[in-house]
Amino acid sequence: MALDTNTLAMCITGQSDTHLTEIQSHRLHTDIIDDFIALQNGAKNAGFELTIASSFRDFNRQAMIWNNKFLGIRPVFNKQQQIVDLSQLNELEKCTAIMLYSAMPGASRHHLGTDLDVYDTAAISDEYKLQLTPDEYQHGGPFAPLSQWLDKNLAKYGFYRPYKQDLGGVAPELWHISHIKQSQRLVNTLSEAMLYECISNSDLEGKSAILDNLPALYKRFITNVSPP
Repeated sequence: MALDTNTLAMCITGQSDTHLTEIQSHRLHTDIIDDFIALQNGAKNAGFELTIASSFRDFNRQAMIWNNKFLGIRPVFNKQQQIVDLSQLNELEKCTAIMLYSAMPGASRHHLGTDLDVYDTAAISDEYKLQLTPDEYQHGGPFAPLSQWLDKNLAKYGFYRPYKQDLGGVAPELWHISHIKQSQRLVNTLSEAMLYECISNSDLEGKSAILDNLPALYKRFITNVSPP
C-alpha cells in the first residue's frame, strides 16, 4: 500500500488510520492481515486460541495513557511489577519510568498497525482478568505454552518479538508480536525530527523533558529493540 510522504508520517506517529483494516474487532495494517490469519490458524491447529488483546492505538489514546501515568492517575510499574512512587522523581525520570512499559506517544509501535498483543483464550476462563504481565507468559503461567509455541513458529508466519529481551530500554514483553516486513519498513521511516515535530504540537505531560532529551530517549527506548 503506497502512501505519500505526509500521510506516511501521520500513520507512523499515530495521527492517521488510513493504513488499517478492521478484523476481529481490532484494526491491523492492511498488508499484514493474511499473515496474521495464517499465524492464528497455525496456532489453532496446535491447540491454541490466539486472540488479540490490543492492536492499533492512535496518538491521542497513547497520549491519554501517558498523561494519566505521568500525573499518577494510572500506576507505573517497575520490572518487579511494583508500583513506582513518581513523586520522588524529576520529569525526565518519570518519563523513563513510564517508558519501561508504555511507549512515548508518536513512537509507539502500536501506531503502526503491525504490532499487537496476543494471548490464548483457551487457557483461561471467561472470568479471568487479563493482565499482560511477564508471569502470565513464563513457566507456570496460563500463556506459557502459547509463548513457547510462538518462540518456535513466529518467524514462519513473518512475525517476531521486538521486546523479547531486556536490552536496557523497554522491558521484555512476550505478549507483543510484530510483523517483520511491514514494521521494519515503517520504523525505518520514523526519525527524531518527525517525532520532535509531533510531540512539539502535542499536550503531553513532561513535554519539555522529552524534547530536551529526545536523542537519548530515542536511542534507548525506540530503536533499541531485538532484531527480527
